[in-house]
Amino acid sequence: MRLKRAMLVLFILLTVTCSAQAAVLLDKVVAVVNQEVITWSELYRNMESDASPQLKALSEDERIRVFRSNEAAYLETLINVRLQAQEARSLGMSVSEEELKEAIENIKKKYAMSDDDFKTSLKKEGFSYDDYRKKLQEQILISKIVNHQVKGKVIATDAAVSSFIAESKDLRSGGEGYRLSQIFFKMPKKAGDKKAVEEKAALVIGKLKGGEAFPELAKKYSEEPLGSTGGDLGLIRKDQLLKEFAEALVELKQDEVSRPFWTERGLHIIRLDEKIAPRDQAQIRDEAQKEVSNRIFMDKYTKWVKALREKAFIEIRL
Repeated sequence: MRLKRAMLVLFILLTVTCSAQAAVLLDKVVAVVNQEVITWSELYRNMESDASPQLKALSEDERIRVFRSNEAAYLETLINVRLQAQEARSLGMSVSEEELKEAIENIKKKYAMSDDDFKTSLKKEGFSYDDYRKKLQEQILISKIVNHQVKGKVIATDAAVSSFIAESKDLRSGGEGYRLSQIFFKMPKKAGDKKAVEEKAALVIGKLKGGEAFPELAKKYSEEPLGSTGGDLGLIRKDQLLKEFAEALVELKQDEVSRPFWTERGLHIIRLDEKIAPRDQAQIRDEAQKEVSNRIFMDKYTKWVKALREKAFIEIRL
């Protein structure tokens, strides 16, 4: 009887040990940052949550391939995040329960989510409620230390702003502009094939009139790289427009779509997303000050993070 009991205990111990070893193999440590570790599961969970909508739309196998090709770069980002949080704690900074609750309530309010909606959204992102609280707490902590150590020391002088305006032709122009989206069909190699392209464009126009979304049709039909992101062309100043675009825009109001028109590149369908009024000098200066401040901030922030890395113990095991 005692022998059987001893053998049973030994079996349980071996099972627990094997399970623990398997867990280590399945969730290995990929980096050590001072006294803290970053695990493989943590790395991939963060990559998943930060993935773009286009990346999330891929199949699981395709998404994993993209993640694997970016493991090293994303791990470096995660190491930088960990170093900043450690620096904040070393300076006595913390995040109160009230601050954390307020941040969560603001997020729910911004996206009009109930408690259940919020938790369902977290589950889709691969986070438990407690995991998300921990991640948000770290983000707030980092925001505090960055504001204290970097952002609060950024000064964009009048001379620097004036110099930036003088060097920026596009900024100085301050002219009327447009935010546009486009569905584009390449110019066929044979002139006789233009009718087939026009028929394809007519099909798209019909779908737009039927209520289908412009960005989705751009992803499906547009024959240019921007099509994959919904055809967004961004802001284009009026003096930068091709003659054919300017002529098409004359008859458009916001959110309206043009008739298909040809340029030497191919056949275009454009949507006027927004008309931008000319900027006055005060607006130009304000925009320049923001850009100069951002450049100074990025320079200081990069140097600060580099200094944190130089004094830290970092071991990468990826």
